[in-house]
Amino acid sequence: MKKAIFTLAIGDNPMYRAAISSFKQYAEKVSADLIISDQLHYKLHVNNKKFDASPAWSEKLYMQEILKEYDRVLYLDADMLISPWAENIFEQCPDLDAVYMFNEGAHIDRSQQADQINQVLGEVDWPQDDGKMIYFNSGMILVSKQTGLFDSASAEEMQKICNEVKFYDQTYINYLIRRDKIRSVCVDKCFNRMPLLGNENYQEASFIHYAGRGYRGKIPMRELKYIADYCDMYKESLSTSEILEYKQQAWHWYMLKQQRKTKLPIPLLSWIFGLLHPTQKY
Repeated sequence: MKKAIFTLAIGDNPMYRAAISSFKQYAEKVSADLIISDQLHYKLHVNNKKFDASPAWSEKLYMQEILKEYDRVLYLDADMLISPWAENIFEQCPDLDAVYMFNEGAHIDRSQQADQINQVLGEVDWPQDDGKMIYFNSGMILVSKQTGLFDSASAEEMQKICNEVKFYDQTYINYLIRRDKIRSVCVDKCFNRMPLLGNENYQEASFIHYAGRGYRGKIPMRELKYIADYCDMYKESLSTSEILEYKQQAWHWYMLKQQRKTKLPIPLLSWIFGLLHPTQKY
């Protein structure tokens, strides 16, 4: 059986570099190929700033191309960190006729997004579990050829909804599951450990998802927290110089973001924020 792990990573964000490193090690562990999109295959015109959406979210559609060559594809957002002790998801989720995703609808109401996409693409029924609408997070998707998940998917439909529906990519995938009657299974939280579940023991999970603000706590930016966690988890396989390089790159990335906001020079910003967050200036 041919297996692939797929992600999108465009740009020089140090978080992406660390994520890909963890993905590579996991791919070797589970005998899968790693496929990285560093450019977009679908050109959507996203212009509704209300939803803070990105044209890059459409890249999940590329799984339909990968599934022409591979039997199973594991998609992961590039803000996901795979821990060194991660379980083999291909073995833990063996049903080839089912799509495996994490049901975030059990923890947060997404009925508004269901209403939005129903209005654009037509009505479908959204099932409930324990009185809450089932709505999967698309930061982690395990799909097989047999499911047919992307058989009727199109960039044209995504274009119709990308300015009308919040979280248009994952809402569209949820919609496809309902419309095309695709069998779906909720994965254990260890395979998509999200901040909405709280911060307690999150580092014990197999796949840690730094969605939104991530697990940053008092740390000013999620990229800094991601890199700190990555360096801690992989300290046995990273040299001291590699750890220092990762942390310096993350700090510089943070300074660049502050420079765009304040227009102040980076050396001055680094001194100011070094005083405010002394533990983060590596």
